[in-house]
Amino acid sequence: MQRRHFLQGTVAAAGALAAPAVHAQAKPVRVAIGWINNVEYAGVWMGLEKGYFKAEGLDVTTLPGGPNAPPPPVTVASGKAEIGYGNWLPYLDALNRGNDFVLVAGTFPVSPLGILSLPGKPILKAADIVGKKILAQGPNERTAIDATLALNKLPKQWEFVPAGFSPEPLLAKAGDGYTAFGTNQAVTLEVKMHMVRGKDFFFTSFDSMGYRYYTNLVFVKRDYLAANRPIVLGYLKGLTRGWMENAKDPAVAAKLVVDKYGADLGLDLKQQTRQNELQIGMLKNPDKPNLPLLMLDKDTLAGPMYAAAKASGRENLPPIDKLCDFSLMEEVHASLKKN
Repeated sequence: MQRRHFLQGTVAAAGALAAPAVHAQAKPVRVAIGWINNVEYAGVWMGLEKGYFKAEGLDVTTLPGGPNAPPPPVTVASGKAEIGYGNWLPYLDALNRGNDFVLVAGTFPVSPLGILSLPGKPILKAADIVGKKILAQGPNERTAIDATLALNKLPKQWEFVPAGFSPEPLLAKAGDGYTAFGTNQAVTLEVKMHMVRGKDFFFTSFDSMGYRYYTNLVFVKRDYLAANRPIVLGYLKGLTRGWMENAKDPAVAAKLVVDKYGADLGLDLKQQTRQNELQIGMLKNPDKPNLPLLMLDKDTLAGPMYAAAKASGRENLPPIDKLCDFSLMEEVHASLKKN
């Protein structure tokens, strides 16, 4: 996303004086997302496009992630962003390194990470992983496999084969399974290779095998929240409205990201639309489907998410009430109900 550049000189100053007060008083907020500018962050793009953040008096700028970008906890810790998006285990690791972060919202209560496999050797449950050769991208994926086996009281017997972000090695049968996202590589097989899920290939999520955690957790520094609570609240309100708007038609945000916010990334419109369709269903907590959007659930954290962390070898987990601030999203939804 392009950054705003302020002009200098008397002409620019005059223009600034003539601008509406809402723009002059807009609070800048830098948001570090965890991946490239794709439809995974549909709520952000809709919030920007529909002016929901602007209505809260915020000037939001996104800092994209990706394989060559620093992780959001690093960006936020260094003061280069006020709000970050993180995943469960890396977030806990950041806390253990001494960062005083606090979770304020969670996007997806269902993780899309899992394993792709082919009909010859389908991987449909945790026990099917044992003894298999698995194509995996890196340490996070290896941890997911080992933790899933531990949670199911199975031996950690499987062969790791380094892989990239394309499922082609699986199709070439370089392994029995391939770690992937059900909203990404699995969609690629559907859209670009016209393969039928459940027939030509199988996708089994780690979530369905007991390794459960929220993805795209929204966090801030604790001292920033204490000093700027209205800004964080405004961001979450605009974000929630963005996700609510996105649910009306998944094609809208997909086109926005292909044509505008991720225009230089070569994204495929059909893939992004299908990804958005799938992830809209993942915004609901399967244990508590009536829980409002983006709201963290204490039971999910204390139960499966802490169990997943312990299965990965992480101990000394902080108390949940210190880890999270549940009050912001409660206030967001109370405000939206009034409107």
